[in-house]
Amino acid sequence: MPGMMDGKVAVVTGAGGGIGREIALMMAAAGAKVIVADIGASLTGEGGSASPAEQTKQLIEQKGGAAEVCIESVAAWGSAQKIVQAALDHYGRIDAVVNNAGILRDVIFHKMTEDDWMSVISVHLNGSFFVSRAAAEHYRKQESGTFVHMSSTSGLIGNFGQANYSAAKLGMTALSKSIALDMQRYGVRSNCIAPFAWSRMTSSIPATTPEQQARVAKIQQMTPDKNAPMAVYLSSDKAKDVTGQVFGCRMNEMILFSSPRPTRIVHRAEGWTPETIADHCIPAMKAAFMPLDRSGEVFGWDPV
Repeated sequence: MPGMMDGKVAVVTGAGGGIGREIALMMAAAGAKVIVADIGASLTGEGGSASPAEQTKQLIEQKGGAAEVCIESVAAWGSAQKIVQAALDHYGRIDAVVNNAGILRDVIFHKMTEDDWMSVISVHLNGSFFVSRAAAEHYRKQESGTFVHMSSTSGLIGNFGQANYSAAKLGMTALSKSIALDMQRYGVRSNCIAPFAWSRMTSSIPATTPEQQARVAKIQQMTPDKNAPMAVYLSSDKAKDVTGQVFGCRMNEMILFSSPRPTRIVHRAEGWTPETIADHCIPAMKAAFMPLDRSGEVFGWDPV
């Protein structure tokens, strides 16, 4: 791994703690100069402090790496531009973006407010677009560059009480695929990682019943650093042929996720009516219906 990011400049958003911090540390250890971008807000997006980003910077420098701090928000076009500009101002270029910044406003759908929805979409989905779009101009000119977007199985599969978060995270996978398609001609790559980890983002999971406590104990085994190697690899030249993919990192398991594709097709030459759909189409398709499941049911085995 040492040297895999030599000469490259990486922007890591949400790098003040958790998965983002571990990615920033490993980027620096691999030779990258790192912009530690984090506004230091609370889990739900309130407030702000430079301390988390400064702490990550200090950890990088203690190990001989190079890092600078940017406390601009990803959630607005202008401030996202400043995050990318920080890389240019400090290091003269930008080679890798990791869209990791996020907040949570978990609440059951029928009680979710406009602010719950807009706040989460603004940071995760809009933020990923704004920062990526700011970097794209430079990537296009230099005909190189990478994006890694941190998605979630809450979007890929589903979860309770996370309509805002799930919609944003699945939207990020479509954004990534679109970037991969649009910018392939410029040698630019875009991929997603769905991380499994115990961090501030998962610490709000309730643990009041024995079943919930057992579930949390399993998640706590999956430390944030387990997600960093894939992010560094995807940002490096070693991954020059990897783009438009969605990976998962689950403790020591590496997962490749599929994208939606047709599973059953039913044809009727004379066309369809609501009645014939009920009588013929749906019965023919029903065996292939996706279950109403959640991530924990799809990944039912203990992390290994």
